[in-house]
Amino acid sequence: MRRLFFDIETAPNIVYSWRVGYRIILPPDNIIQERKIICVCWKWEHKSKVYSLQWDKDQDDKKLLEEFVKVCKEAEELVAHNGDKFDVKWLRTRCIYHRINFPDKIKTFDTLKKSRKGFRFNSNKLDYIAQFLGVGEKVKTGGFDLWIKTMNGDKKALQEMVDYCKNDVIILEKVFNELEKYVEHNTHVGVVMGGDRWSCVTCGSEDVRFNGQTISKTGTVKFRMRCNDCGKGWSIAGSVYRRFLEFKYGKVKKDNTNS
Repeated sequence: MRRLFFDIETAPNIVYSWRVGYRIILPPDNIIQERKIICVCWKWEHKSKVYSLQWDKDQDDKKLLEEFVKVCKEAEELVAHNGDKFDVKWLRTRCIYHRINFPDKIKTFDTLKKSRKGFRFNSNKLDYIAQFLGVGEKVKTGGFDLWIKTMNGDKKALQEMVDYCKNDVIILEKVFNELEKYVEHNTHVGVVMGGDRWSCVTCGSEDVRFNGQTISKTGTVKFRMRCNDCGKGWSIAGSVYRRFLEFKYGKVKKDNTNS
């Protein structure tokens, strides 16, 4: 399973403004300089190395995007916190600006969406969830001043930005590892690895067991399974369950499934 964890850091628009405040409407005509991607960092699941790309000396993100798109095309699933709404759309927007081909469909796992849908955390920010789960925390940046220094060409600040982003990727994977045990999967890892649909959806193991059944209001029977390796639970249809029984016990009569 080629699962990619990634994060980006971005520079804001630079605009003309007559005044400051929280409720100011600024038209796009006021933009002096379009926002850009400062850096992107990523790592492959179960691998220790964290890679990074950053904008060039002219603060152009074209080369960065060209290289990272190649990486994305190697992945079977992309994982990011708020990735569906922020990171992926940012990448696609900057790619169309530079006329760089970007996949129209990408399989993603958004840890922010999963935390909002499946839990009741006091905060759904990555830093809070990581600390809540005891798997790490974000690096302190000192606030927006780091972004200002980076945009002003400070090489030390740029490196700090990259290190900050790399740490986000590390804790992102750790948060993912905890969340995926409790939420619905987006990719069936067992099938990706060449297994049947009764194999574990999370780790691909064939060491799984029957864990009860559920019946919908229309009478559809679903068979609950649980992985003996990672503990993940999921449901399968009767026809898939019969294949599981045949794998484990040999030929089984159809009516044994009650489906």
